[in-house]
Amino acid sequence: MSAPPTTYGTVTKIFHWTTALLILMLIPMGMYANQLPFETSAELARKAQVFSIHKTLGVLVFFVALARILWAMSHAKPGPLYPERKAETFVAELIHWLLYGSLVVVPLSGWIHHAATTGFAPIWWPFGQNLPLVPKDETLAELFGGFHWILTKVLAASLFLHLAGAAKHVVIDRDSTLSRMWFGKSKAPKVPAHRTPAAAPLGALVIFIAAFAAAYAFKSNTHAGEGATVAALEDVESDWEVLDGGTLAITILQLGSEVTGTFSEWTADISFDADAGPTFGEVTATIAIGSLSLGTVTDQAMGADYFDVANFPTATFRGPITSDGGATYRVDGELELKGITAPLTLYFDLLEQDDGTWLMQGATQIDRMGYNIGLAQDKEGTLGFGVDVDIDFFARQAE
Repeated sequence: MSAPPTTYGTVTKIFHWTTALLILMLIPMGMYANQLPFETSAELARKAQVFSIHKTLGVLVFFVALARILWAMSHAKPGPLYPERKAETFVAELIHWLLYGSLVVVPLSGWIHHAATTGFAPIWWPFGQNLPLVPKDETLAELFGGFHWILTKVLAASLFLHLAGAAKHVVIDRDSTLSRMWFGKSKAPKVPAHRTPAAAPLGALVIFIAAFAAAYAFKSNTHAGEGATVAALEDVESDWEVLDGGTLAITILQLGSEVTGTFSEWTADISFDADAGPTFGEVTATIAIGSLSLGTVTDQAMGADYFDVANFPTATFRGPITSDGGATYRVDGELELKGITAPLTLYFDLLEQDDGTWLMQGATQIDRMGYNIGLAQDKEGTLGFGVDVDIDFFARQAE
């Protein structure tokens, strides 16, 4: 049995001040990155660089915090200088538990948000951009983005109270509280062994649960009115009926990473006869631009510099169906998008299914610059010029 220590150990001190330095860098860096503009390629590249530094250091904080907590659990620390001040001692314990918890859940929530989305500000650690059991999902990304935002406020408040408490011990109490965590000799008195009241970690847990609930409620309220900007498409009478479950997807390359989105609302008026030729029919497709889901950049994509959905709510592609003589068909048509009409060729294959339906799988590529989409992003390394379009659906002849 050994006597309780009067100061913190050297390793604990290194953990403490390393974590403090990282947090005092990360909080203002995150605020700075959020307010940076991203209208031009240079601005977006700078914003992404600052966010990458922020995320990379945030992951470092996560692992440092885990190591610090494991170390603290396996090593004794000095007890409070004033155990008779029960309220003050409890508040100090509560704040410490909030800090310990925040140092884990804040970077972890940000990391999950990053892993659930794609295409912006990569983490520079060499273990990739994904996390096990975390799918690429916009809803999940937004949820944990909200968690990260509100948990940073819990961290900031805890840090402020921690610093205020340290200042009180230095200025008012004039005791050895700070010197016990600083390097060198300390004149700290011997005190009883440290014991954590159960109410402190429980209180911290309640605060974290309340923070999660508030973030979830905020997200639900924010998205309650979504869908108002999606254009209502008229029903079409088509020789071929497109069955539910089809996919119309686009993929862009942002800062070297693919970002894929889908349109949920579109119609297709198709006439097709495989025995005809050289023209087998024609197709007219209308897409509700506002139905696009493009991860965390959906709102940006709807803006005037990109799709400008307020003024151009739909896009239309039409053209005759022909073939080069092989199994692949083509539509040498025109795409009207954002008020501009330009030639576009879509290649597709048809696969007959056992139930009498046909599977259509097609692909093409659009030059976004030709449609005045994202003109300010004029560097292909920042936002690729080519937008891949993939479409697949099942259809059957209308009766």
